[in-house]
Amino acid sequence: MTARIDFMGCPLDAYTFQEAVDEIARRIREKAGTTLVHFLNVAKIVKARSSPEIREILWDGDLVLADGKPLLFFGRRLGLLVPERIPGIDLMQALLDLSNRAGFRVYLLGAKPEVLESCRKKLAQRFPSLDVAGLRNGYFKPEETGAIVEEINRARPDILFLGMGTPQKERFAFENRGKLKVPIVQGVGGTFDVIAGIARRAPRWMQELGLEWLFRVLQEPRRLLWRYFSTNVLFLALFLRAWLRLRVGGKTGLASKEGGPRSPG
Repeated sequence: MTARIDFMGCPLDAYTFQEAVDEIARRIREKAGTTLVHFLNVAKIVKARSSPEIREILWDGDLVLADGKPLLFFGRRLGLLVPERIPGIDLMQALLDLSNRAGFRVYLLGAKPEVLESCRKKLAQRFPSLDVAGLRNGYFKPEETGAIVEEINRARPDILFLGMGTPQKERFAFENRGKLKVPIVQGVGGTFDVIAGIARRAPRWMQELGLEWLFRVLQEPRRLLWRYFSTNVLFLALFLRAWLRLRVGGKTGLASKEGGPRSPG
């Protein structure tokens, strides 16, 4: 079993990309309950520091994967081995391909109705055998959640993709995991927009250098410049504190799979 790492107070499961795909496929085939797939990045580590809710949600996740190049670099300096980055959008693409070949059914929840319809058309072109069990836009009231969960269960998907922002997608999965009868629930953020051709992803060279955040800032500087600047500064401060504690205490951050929410310390 892959070791769960305590990465600066947050859980991180040290899978390679292929290991994650294989583990998800195994869980679908074995009908091993409902697996929540979350992703960890710099922004979530910073948010978790001040939000007990985010920490609890992350530690409750079954697979928490490294969606952020900086985690590899800073993890090594904390004595933690993070095998490779697993972007949520790339994992979704791999699972769509797997579903197309293996006959798994998928459900898309999130985004606007027109985005979903465009997604449906693009997916049909790329994955002609893909069974899309259902679609539902992400604009609904809290009191509608129960009916949406029932609608998803009736569709009997193997994978539920949540095209919502953070922490909405994580909160939806966390609050409804006991009601959802879906083997895999994965949050994918704005991936539906990318598939639909509405949003662009950073060039491959920027992805490799861990500069996707800079690409987003260049697209929307007024809205994102301060957010990324402040988040990155806070992360560096938290990392420095963790690094100094490691130098003094000499302990690495291994946690059990059963580990509960960690306090900020």
